[in-house]
Amino acid sequence: MGKGGNLSEGVVKKILLSYTYVAIWIFLSFTVIVYNKYILDRKLYNWPYPISLTIIHMAFCSSLAYLLVRVFKVVEPVTMTMDLYCKSVVPIGLLYAFSLWLSNSAYIYLSVSFIQMLKALMPVAVYSIGVMFKKDTFKSDTMGNMVSISIGVAIAAYGEAKFDTWGVMLQLGAVAFEATRLVMIQILLTSKGITFNPITSLYYVAPCCLVFLFIPWIFVEYPLLKDTSSFHFDWVIFGTNSFCAFALNLAVFLLVGKTSALTMNVAGVVKDWLLIAFSWSVIKDTVTPVNLVGYGLAFLGVAYYNHAKLQALKANEAQKKASQAADEEAGRLLEEREGENGAKKNESQG
Repeated sequence: MGKGGNLSEGVVKKILLSYTYVAIWIFLSFTVIVYNKYILDRKLYNWPYPISLTIIHMAFCSSLAYLLVRVFKVVEPVTMTMDLYCKSVVPIGLLYAFSLWLSNSAYIYLSVSFIQMLKALMPVAVYSIGVMFKKDTFKSDTMGNMVSISIGVAIAAYGEAKFDTWGVMLQLGAVAFEATRLVMIQILLTSKGITFNPITSLYYVAPCCLVFLFIPWIFVEYPLLKDTSSFHFDWVIFGTNSFCAFALNLAVFLLVGKTSALTMNVAGVVKDWLLIAFSWSVIKDTVTPVNLVGYGLAFLGVAYYNHAKLQALKANEAQKKASQAADEEAGRLLEEREGENGAKKNESQG
């Protein structure tokens, strides 16, 4: 009873910790999205400079990551040559810069709820680009599921009350760059045995991302900011916003490290529904029935995709265990046979 009770307590503790990590990640992700919308929206804080905001985030995250890696030595840096950095990390930094720039720009033109609906296309983009770069195998049933997600998002877009073509193009561009970045991480880093946690990822990627953002900032936003004499840098607003962005990266580390990437995908779906509800009830964005029907269809497609991934992971795990058991059984039989042969040899000598 005692042993069973301890096991039950351990399982309950693990479940509670997992839910805590999920709740922290959802809260921080929710906060960063709503905070960015608040800063960039012309009707709210009215600071429509997405490149500048992303530069502030990257500068803050680079500085903190440097302190954690080099000064406080919370995590060990990855062994990295300059050649490897230029060929592997820099392209990922470029893709990350475009992804952040475009996704933050979309908040100026689209509602939070509609942006979350468009983000449902992420599995479609990741799978399609993965197949294109031969990191994923083409399967007709998976592609059929991707088509159903796309149809759902198209219906949601059709029902959008404040549809803005430029905003949609920006968000779709952000999805494409982010999906390419995720696939490139597999090709350029994971395949070479290099793995980053969110702190080392920011330590290596954020500085080159900052450099790439600085180039368009000089031509696009700097002239506008120079002419805006009324603007005064609000340390509280931008400081807390940047800290939330950094904390979100740490929350990703906790969530994926203590649970799994699949858990984060499932938690992401919950977060999206909460954001849609918040956008409708608090920000007073218009959410139409056609929006919900379309996103509901896309949601079912994403849920099925996550379920299929979970089944594939379970099948791989079962196959590994079966292979390990077969190896152990073969080893045991070999030992028995060697023992029998030894016994017979001793008998013949006797």
